Amino acid sequence: MNKKIILGLTAALTAGMLYSCNNAGSQKQDTASGTAQESSSGDHDHTGHDHADHDHGQTSPTPSSGPAAILPNFAFYQLRSGIRVTNENLAKDKNTVFILFDPGCSHCQHEAAELEKNIERLKDINIFYISMNDPALVLGFFDSFAPKLSKSSNVEVLIDKDQTFIQSIHVPSQFPANYVYGADGKLKAHWEGEKNINEAIAQFHK
Repeated sequence: MNKKIILGLTAALTAGMLYSCNNAGSQKQDTASGTAQESSSGDHDHTGHDHADHDHGQTSPTPSSGPAAILPNFAFYQLRSGIRVTNENLAKDKNTVFILFDPGCSHCQHEAAELEKNIERLKDINIFYISMNDPALVLGFFDSFAPKLSKSSNVEVLIDKDQTFIQSIHVPSQFPANYVYGADGKLKAHWEGEKNINEAIAQFHK
């Protein structure tokens, strides 16, 4: 594919994601119920965020109508150690929640802070926080909004160096994008944008 076309498609995807993160009245898609709900998240203001430094890579993702029903092979990298994490590292007896996020998105910041407040309710699931952004931005995100969450034994903060998530699993339209996969690798729930924290935790345990 022509390099200019690839760069153009990537820019369009990035712009779409950032617009939806900035949008005060966002749509949340809930795979479990199959319905879209209107989010009243207007109190989260993004006007002060500078998204210019967010690097979403140089390759074009393959659009999809919905998340992968069966979790494909993946490779991400631990934020602090750089250690490679793959399907082999998934728990065999509990759900794994993938949260694709942007450090500059206040909806993502709010969700992380709320999850940290409810950290005791998350012990029996694994959470993979995934970002395509610069590791320094991701580190700053957790240091500022959810330092205890990022250090929890069942939470992994991962960098997606190769855009594996949007290439193989799903191209979300909003951040944060949440995906719940069972121990069998099957998708149990998915939504984009903010969800009431109690509803989110209930879906994590589905």
